[in-house]
Amino acid sequence: MPDPSNASAPSRRDRRIDMLRGMALVMIFINHIPGTAYESYTSRNFGFSDAAEGFVLISGISAALAYSAGLRAWPLWPGVARIWGRAWVLYLVHLLVMAWVIGIAAGVERFTGNPEMMSQNNLQYLQSDLPGVLVGIPILTHQLGYVNILPLYAVLLLAAPGLILAAARWPGVTLAGAIAVWVLAGLFRLDLPNFPTKGGWFFNPLAWQILFVLGILTGLAIRRGARFVAVRGWLVVFSAGYLLLSLAWLKIPALTEAGNAWLGWVSTQGVPFIIRDFDKTYVALPRLLHILSLAYLLSVWPLIRDLANSPIMAPFVLLGRQALPVFAFGTILSTAVQAVKTLTPESIIIDGVMIALGLALQLALAWARDRHRSVLRAAQAG
Repeated sequence: MPDPSNASAPSRRDRRIDMLRGMALVMIFINHIPGTAYESYTSRNFGFSDAAEGFVLISGISAALAYSAGLRAWPLWPGVARIWGRAWVLYLVHLLVMAWVIGIAAGVERFTGNPEMMSQNNLQYLQSDLPGVLVGIPILTHQLGYVNILPLYAVLLLAAPGLILAAARWPGVTLAGAIAVWVLAGLFRLDLPNFPTKGGWFFNPLAWQILFVLGILTGLAIRRGARFVAVRGWLVVFSAGYLLLSLAWLKIPALTEAGNAWLGWVSTQGVPFIIRDFDKTYVALPRLLHILSLAYLLSVWPLIRDLANSPIMAPFVLLGRQALPVFAFGTILSTAVQAVKTLTPESIIIDGVMIALGLALQLALAWARDRHRSVLRAAQAG
């Protein structure tokens, strides 16, 4: 498989990764505008996991592809510095997005008198404990609803140099360690702390690292021209069966009722919640198996490569290639749409227009950045 990490040769990128990441970004944008009919058609309505799990898994793949070459030989510091520099960029982008989200919500209350946005998604603590929130925001212990995945990714990138080095030398041990940390986090409810509120991070790095590590292991295999998990008929059957089971569980009321009753009985038998629940913070097993089954089937399906190279999927590829600015801009736009919905009557037409406009603006940003990079590369080549 060609090496997609070479930024100077975009034609060599694996377009499947960009396409799937772009699709995840679109679904995240729609899901971040609650109360629309359109969120009923995103992936979370057809299985136990959602776009966030896919986004983190792909991020691990991308990290291995982009950064592993810089960690192959001594001195390691230039490679480490590049990764940590990216983590610093993510931190600054997160703070910028937080400022915009707070500003939009505060603006709605200040200029319209409507306090709804300032009373939810952890924004309410700006009024009840402003000093505490102002301490918590820069140290990442106070995060807002819908604005909390970049801190997870930044923390994972801080650990990425060690994870990549370990995965390259001892893949089995690295995977076993990631599983052990995931299990311990779930069994003992281990998480990074919040402040000034109680509890821990919604996207718990101690649990979500398992997806990032699996992504790193996959990315390293891709660089070697191999697969991390071989193509096996029984794995294909299991993955397809699990995806169909999760779909039926969500869409057939009788099966939903029976499944939930069975899980209730299982819980009385002392089975840990990390095994039987659908908890997102700890990436409970049903969610983990779902995203891994989906990723495995997509990786073995030849049509996905053809689809990624087709013109119809070019917009998703473009969005995925500019993931960070698109995600940040999309988060701000989704907050703006929430503000409009707060002030206007419910309308599926208005919702559709705003979502379409938001996606068009994100696509325009991605195109402009991609064009700018092309111009810079042409200038450097000349």
